[in-house]
Amino acid sequence: MKAASERAAGESAPRIAMLGGTFDPVHLGHLRSAVELHEALGLDRVHMMPAARPPLRGEPRITPEERLSLLRLGIGDTPGLIADPRELEREGPSYSADTLAELRREFGPEARLVMALGHDAFLRLADWHAPERLFSLAHLVVVDRPDHEADLPGPLAELIDGREVETPAALMASPAGGLLRLRLPSRMAISATEVRRRLAEGRSVRYLLPEAVEERILSAGLYRR
Repeated sequence: MKAASERAAGESAPRIAMLGGTFDPVHLGHLRSAVELHEALGLDRVHMMPAARPPLRGEPRITPEERLSLLRLGIGDTPGLIADPRELEREGPSYSADTLAELRREFGPEARLVMALGHDAFLRLADWHAPERLFSLAHLVVVDRPDHEADLPGPLAELIDGREVETPAALMASPAGGLLRLRLPSRMAISATEVRRRLAEGRSVRYLLPEAVEERILSAGLYRR
């Protein structure tokens, strides 16, 4: 695998990614992106973290505990993917900088720490809590989506100025501070909003969700109107 062969820099340092979101509910797009991120960056682990109270989004439709349970069902025994509950166990809003600080303490100063986010979230990065702090703690990897193409807002362009690199190898040459835009092979344009709408209308969500997640949602009557 090419990504694994590019690990000359920081060979012994852990490679850890944080992939946050509401996961309301987790769907195959989330999970396939996590698997392909793991492969593309030669990661050791991808921590998928449901947000308890996302500061820039509305309240999720179901409880944090239910979303975590669905995430665990979706991941199953997939190697390298972990359902991480730490944001649900912390009081207050789910600030990514606080989560990255916890991961940095856990894995050490030389760990290659990555925060992955979609292009839609990336466009609002300058509005996040302490956005400059994110780069002092981790690299950012922007996962492009097929339906998201837009110019960068001025404050965002200033925030990332001089940070962008072209390859995973260049990103992993240091523990933090870089930005990589990554196009994953599958680029599955599945929308959790559309999944919730279909569930509320009693329409099929087959092949949008992992089978175990679909079964739990339907049996428990989640996301009904």
